[in-house]
Amino acid sequence: MKNIRIEIKWGVLFILAGLIWMIFEKAMGWHDVHIDQHATYTLLFAPIAIALYVFALLDKKKNFYGGRMSFKQGFVAGLIVTLVVVILTPLSQYITSTFITPDYFNNVISYAVSSGQMDQQAAEEYFNLKSYIVQSTVFAAVMGLVTSAVVAFFVRSKS
Repeated sequence: MKNIRIEIKWGVLFILAGLIWMIFEKAMGWHDVHIDQHATYTLLFAPIAIALYVFALLDKKKNFYGGRMSFKQGFVAGLIVTLVVVILTPLSQYITSTFITPDYFNNVISYAVSSGQMDQQAAEEYFNLKSYIVQSTVFAAVMGLVTSAVVAFFVRSKS
């Protein structure tokens, strides 16, 4: 556990940042009155997510590896951060959907149907807590893997 304390810390910070972002999205109206803009504006979290991985790997490099870290060491550290995020994602999605924005699914279903993007049944099957837990967990795993590789490449020590 001591060897992965840094990764656990950054995985938890990532989840907390995501929850804060959900509060921000809700406050901006992207979950209700401006739901038509949600798909676009939610992408603004990407630079924050990448920055958190950069900070995590720089922290690992400086405070665990003494300032010298290989690509492999950085990639593994990033994968451990990703694992923490993946484990906590269902809880984060539950908190978001239950406490931060409990009307989101009803709002997005109504928008998808009224804008002609989906029929009622398809929207209800896609926009619900179970579906979002699966989607967000898979997305966290895939994007965490990619982000870990890219960030590890740039943060590694050059020989």
